[in-house]
Amino acid sequence: MGEKITLVGGGLAGSLLSIYLAKRGYDVHLYERRQDMRDGKYEGGRSINLALSLRGITALERVGLDRDVLNISIPMAGRMMHDAKGNTAYQPYGKEGQNIYSVSRSQLNVRLLQLADKYPNITMYFNHKCVEADLKTNETVFQNQAGELVKDKADVVIATDGAFSAIRQAMMHQPRFSYSQTYENYGYKELEIVPDANGKFQLDENCLHIWPRKSFMMIALPNPGGNFTCTLFMPFDGNPGIDQLKTAEEITAFFNEYFADAMPLMPNLIEDYQNNPTGMLVTVRCYPWAKNKVALLGDAAHAVVPFYGQGMNCSFEDCLVLDDLIGAGRPNLPWNEILHQYQEKRKPNADAIANLALQNFVEMRDLVGSPEFLHRKKIEHALSTQYPDKFTSQYERTTFSTRDYAEAWEFGGKNDKILDAIIQNGWESKLEDSSFINELLDEMLS
Repeated sequence: MGEKITLVGGGLAGSLLSIYLAKRGYDVHLYERRQDMRDGKYEGGRSINLALSLRGITALERVGLDRDVLNISIPMAGRMMHDAKGNTAYQPYGKEGQNIYSVSRSQLNVRLLQLADKYPNITMYFNHKCVEADLKTNETVFQNQAGELVKDKADVVIATDGAFSAIRQAMMHQPRFSYSQTYENYGYKELEIVPDANGKFQLDENCLHIWPRKSFMMIALPNPGGNFTCTLFMPFDGNPGIDQLKTAEEITAFFNEYFADAMPLMPNLIEDYQNNPTGMLVTVRCYPWAKNKVALLGDAAHAVVPFYGQGMNCSFEDCLVLDDLIGAGRPNLPWNEILHQYQEKRKPNADAIANLALQNFVEMRDLVGSPEFLHRKKIEHALSTQYPDKFTSQYERTTFSTRDYAEAWEFGGKNDKILDAIIQNGWESKLEDSSFINELLDEMLS
């Protein structure tokens, strides 16, 4: 059997990466601090639905799991905005046929673990928490469910253990390691819109629904069972704050005022609000991601807030890029060079998607319900549809392509200037004038 690679963390990124490495013949040892969720008894952790887009689909395609996952997903073609009076406005995400897909985090993780279990060169350990790591010797120590310490030594160690990575903690003790952890003054509560009496959806199932309310918002993603997973995002220090709504009367009054159209669809609202934990939103940036033959991947390297729906997709793309570099470089290049190339390629893109996610939070919370914003998006959609060779929206570059996130961040600024020019000069009537628009795009994108 080939070199031994230890993966610390068996979540989405870790389980996918284990399959990539196994397909290349490595001896893969996957350690996960939680219990095995394949037994159906696992109840901990985050259960918010995820938005799967092209980057993630491409990564799943390499292991033959894309169709299976899409079969348990629901396509969403656009946003449906709900104002305080119950009126709705629809905004497509991209062109005809371009969708993002609502998928259950736990179901996706189970599918990946089931596939990993088919490879004889993958050994999985559950209820094993990483408590120590030696970055020089590639030795890790885990505590199992019985409290015993289990030592592991590998040729390469890759941390896929999330935003609060134990391996990253060890790296933080190294000289010249840069690290920042930034919390938003926002928490979130997971709630539910239930199916109707016939088990059918009570809202359009092919949309991501948003209730933007300036300083807070609620979103809802569809599930195959006919229900929607809702998430309320509110400030901790607000009037009211998310944790200041405590009694049934306070919760009911708040939702009747701000989400009146959703209230009748949420019979379990009080119980869900009072019993479900309040989540937190954190952005993690660090560098370097690699030290000797130990590396960080996914949220361990770059946790982002969820407002662009790219956290999982970005982590899956990490796996894809690393797999490409291994395929092109091993065994001729040493591991430390492979890992250096990986971090150099991915770090700028991780920073870009972190910025994009924070920017999109403001858009979703404050802007999407305004007539000015919808007018702007209508122009943007017309440009991307009529002049696709020259104009691509920032959202399309991010969600419906595999081009660098850094490119999407850069072009977003250029696109804003184009839209500003059209609106400020009253050129909306010239959108059908191809010679005028082509000349404008050539000038402003050069």
